[in-house]
Amino acid sequence: MCRWFAYISPEEPCLLSDVLINPANAISKQCSEHYLPKLLPHGTEHDLDDSSDDLMKMRNSLLNMDGLGVAWYTKAAENYVKGVDGQRPALYKTQSPPISDFNFRNLCGNTETQCLFAHIRATSGSVVTQVNSHPFVFGRHVFMHNGAISDFSRIRRDMTDLLSFDAYCNILGSTDSEHAAALYITNLTNHGTKDTWEKAHPLNEMISAMNKTLVQIMELQQKHLGDKATPNSLNFCATDGHKMVACRFRNHKTQQPPSLYWSEFAGRTLNQKFPSHPDGADKVNEAASKGTDEKIGKHTIIASEPTTYDEAEWHLINANCMLTVDEQGTEKEVPVEYDSKLNAVDPSHP
Repeated sequence: MCRWFAYISPEEPCLLSDVLINPANAISKQCSEHYLPKLLPHGTEHDLDDSSDDLMKMRNSLLNMDGLGVAWYTKAAENYVKGVDGQRPALYKTQSPPISDFNFRNLCGNTETQCLFAHIRATSGSVVTQVNSHPFVFGRHVFMHNGAISDFSRIRRDMTDLLSFDAYCNILGSTDSEHAAALYITNLTNHGTKDTWEKAHPLNEMISAMNKTLVQIMELQQKHLGDKATPNSLNFCATDGHKMVACRFRNHKTQQPPSLYWSEFAGRTLNQKFPSHPDGADKVNEAASKGTDEKIGKHTIIASEPTTYDEAEWHLINANCMLTVDEQGTEKEVPVEYDSKLNAVDPSHP
């Protein structure tokens, strides 16, 4: 399955290369290598084959080589364009493997931001092309997904009927994920036109829009497929540059959703200005310009996999829950609200 990484802070920018390239388990290296504490055994004597969970093996055996996308927030437009208030997302997408993409490496080494989305893709069937790579941008809002909407082709037409006209027109590719993004922005803006995408919404409205999007997808599947509907894996994440909502969700009674972790500490370990090193306590960060007693600004990282060696820095988001981050950087986990009748049966992994 895909992998994604998100960073947000009200005060502390990150250098893109510090979080996306330099660590041994940076997202740019998760094309083939995986680190899943609390879900999989890990170490020199363990690997994916040691897991007894066949679904876990399936999700993590694929190569994530079908596209890279990065969205980072910048105040450039605000400084030059009349009527733009606040930071807006810049976007870079490529089909090249991230480690060998010269442009990606150069961009990351010279760009800092207080809000960042990065995504590497493993296609669930749609064509490999730049427009199908995540993240997806709607004005000041950005959205990405790890997982799959099951039987998407069966509900796609009715799903588009739920979209606002402008959200439908903003879909450039063919993925289930971009349609989910369009549904989210439709719900967030109450079927608003394109100009409403420039507005920031309260966190509770972002949560409500995310929850409604999840429920609508399941209701369409139940309408078209009945008891033949199969579970979805819907690890969504959305931000407006100041707030963030991420969900770890699978509508199955017992199966775990894809991995999703968060950390309020790992940003210091990843930031090369500080003396810690992301790859081990025995590693020395000779580039550090700050002392061991100096503190970093409040920040939150949400990621499919931890990107530092220290498991204690990371929390696994509970199944079928959303992690929310407000303007002050305060994190809160809330459950997804849905009728358990929308749970589905996986015929291959009952």
